[in-house]
Amino acid sequence: MDRRSFLLGTSTLALSQLLFGCGGKNQRQLKVQLLKGSIPGQVVNQFHKGLQQQVQLKFAPVEQIQDLFQQLQNWQQKPKVTDEQEWTQFIPFIRRFIPFIQDQKTAEADLVTLGDYWLKAAIEQKLIQPLQEVEGNQLKQWSVLDESWKKLVTRNDQGNLDTQGKVWGAPYRWGSTVIVYNRDKLRKLGWTPKDWSDLWRDGMQQHISLLNQPREVIGLVLKKLGKSYNTENLDQVPDLEKELQTLNQQVKFYSSNNYLQPLIMGDTWLAVGWSSDVLPVLGRYPQLAAVIPQSGTAIWADLWVRPAGITTNTLSTQWIDFCWQRSTAKQISLLTKSNSPISRDIVASDIEEPLWSLLESNRQIFNKSEFLLPLPPSVIKQYESLFAKIKV
Repeated sequence: MDRRSFLLGTSTLALSQLLFGCGGKNQRQLKVQLLKGSIPGQVVNQFHKGLQQQVQLKFAPVEQIQDLFQQLQNWQQKPKVTDEQEWTQFIPFIRRFIPFIQDQKTAEADLVTLGDYWLKAAIEQKLIQPLQEVEGNQLKQWSVLDESWKKLVTRNDQGNLDTQGKVWGAPYRWGSTVIVYNRDKLRKLGWTPKDWSDLWRDGMQQHISLLNQPREVIGLVLKKLGKSYNTENLDQVPDLEKELQTLNQQVKFYSSNNYLQPLIMGDTWLAVGWSSDVLPVLGRYPQLAAVIPQSGTAIWADLWVRPAGITTNTLSTQWIDFCWQRSTAKQISLLTKSNSPISRDIVASDIEEPLWSLLESNRQIFNKSEFLLPLPPSVIKQYESLFAKIKV
């Protein structure tokens, strides 16, 4: 599904509305809106059982990242002055005869899932607030995170990376862009893909599908050329457009949503996709295999963020810490077929093959991989313009 354009869908595990606790009037609550399939229901259950006091947990799964982002926007919208003036006179009447009407703020969550790609926009639009607990060392498990994850979520008020900035999110799982291919089809050609350069091989014309995303497609070509996914001066990259045009001749279609079914049916032989889509289908279709390119790939992360205006809830801090515990991280990794930002502490024997080889590539490949970081609007237009040009 399309992680890069607010159209991210579900991963394998569907998490229905989870409600723990009897909901007494004065009972403490933790309200979480999360991406469907990104947290197993049993993990929430274990968290609830481990609490030493009676609390009510409300975990509401949402189908798409787009909906979560828009919800953050809706919570921060205020009615126009004219609307306020018009309705203010009716408030006493409404509340007198409809006592169950609650303030709109009660619909907000203490924590919300957000993708790292949208963190800058959420900060710029003032949709979220920093996780102040980190600065006060109240997140006990913060120290177990690799520095790369700490750097990702430490930003200034414009949403850009800044080591002197504030901590705006808590990563709880991650994945990457991978190559998935039909073993039988490529076996006849006498090779299996190992890196991005294999997409240019003879015999692959009109047999490949790529994500319909400028940053992803141009990014993998940049990687092939030894450059960064986050390159800003595309005009200064020799042979970039030529390489893109050649690759385009190999492509049967571009899609960020429907690239797996044609591969399963044999209409295409190789696809580039996101691990959250690819990993769940590998076990069901043994003719498919996947690989993380050796020269590095794009990494995405799902984060816990705190909506702006929400009072700090110590339960939300406990929940984030719980997600970063070794046993919880292992469950999230296995059951949602993703990675945890602390999962390098989980030895290979903890996770069965062949999942391990794809989920936890060696450190060398990880260090070559990159997050798709915010780029200036003018640079984004360069990516979009070049992508549109080569697809004509």
